[in-house]
Amino acid sequence: MPHVRTGAERLAADPSLAGGGRLGLITNPTGVLPDLTPTADALQAAGVKLTALFGPEHGLRGTAQADGAEGDTVDERTGLPVFDTYRLPGRELDRVVAAAGVDTLVFDIADVGARFYTYVWTMYDLMESAARLGLRFVVLDRPNPLGGTVEEGPPLDPAYASFVGRFPLPLRHGRTAGELARLFGLDVDLTVVTMEGWRREMTFAETGLPWVMPSVNMPTPDTALVYPGTGLIEGTNFSEGRGTTRPFELVGAPYADARFAPALSALGLPGVRFREVWFTPTFHKHAGTPVRGVQLHVHDRDAFRPVLTGLALLHVARTLYPDDLRWQGPDLFLDRLWGSGTLSRCLEEGADPRELCPPPGRPEGSLLYR
Repeated sequence: MPHVRTGAERLAADPSLAGGGRLGLITNPTGVLPDLTPTADALQAAGVKLTALFGPEHGLRGTAQADGAEGDTVDERTGLPVFDTYRLPGRELDRVVAAAGVDTLVFDIADVGARFYTYVWTMYDLMESAARLGLRFVVLDRPNPLGGTVEEGPPLDPAYASFVGRFPLPLRHGRTAGELARLFGLDVDLTVVTMEGWRREMTFAETGLPWVMPSVNMPTPDTALVYPGTGLIEGTNFSEGRGTTRPFELVGAPYADARFAPALSALGLPGVRFREVWFTPTFHKHAGTPVRGVQLHVHDRDAFRPVLTGLALLHVARTLYPDDLRWQGPDLFLDRLWGSGTLSRCLEEGADPRELCPPPGRPEGSLLYR
């Protein structure tokens, strides 16, 4: 099957697309060509003057769990210095970038299409740093694994901006990293090396590209599909399935009971069915404790609405277990994930949070692909 030609593949074939000079590559395990050659190796082999690597959350090698990184090191394959960028504030980030001695920052990381996934905010922060330092910024574009025909959920309230959302995007944003870079409108010398052959309606399987886990708890495209909704569970004491082989497809809690799965099934949510399960997380919430809950089975990905489904999960959990369900994390993390205080208030008042979810729309503005 012919594959989508990514920005990384195009740059490896034509290094002039990056404009020359000393390049710093922002990447992780997803930065590969279709034959799984790491982008850094391919660029070096093509004669690109690659002088530094920069790692996001989870690190250059992808070994760190959520909210973790790998620190500064040296990449044994390329011999290049690796600079950890995760959560560095503006001027400190500038200091790190300046110390790398690069003329251009190049971004090559696969996103998963959800606003609270942090890689595009690493891109955002480094674009701002490049603007302050007078550097060029190049995005090597990759497919949005959720496709590009649907956006779902309300936009971020700027008062709730954080590293899980810096720009007023909906939860499922329907754009590629290159489209987002254009949409952000930052005052930086920006080049997007676009893909060839990607269409907005494509599933990830239809791209012909290999799936490389974007992070340790994003093992499959099925995970990415449900994540814009079940990722909200992270802000509660319900388990979102971390510590299992199906994170974000499994949700539950020790206090859930036999009512949970039937109550969800009775809602008739589009494109998804719920199967009662028991699981014991090996780490994270409720580690070592048997948990009762559900597995999401998406049977119609075109009809499936992940954000609506995530709100329904929270609504049923709050309705059935009002004395047990709790918000957790720093600064009321549920509000940061949702992008405003409306969701936690709605749940606390006993209202149905699905009313907060506008009908899905189609992405508009700064689109690079049909």
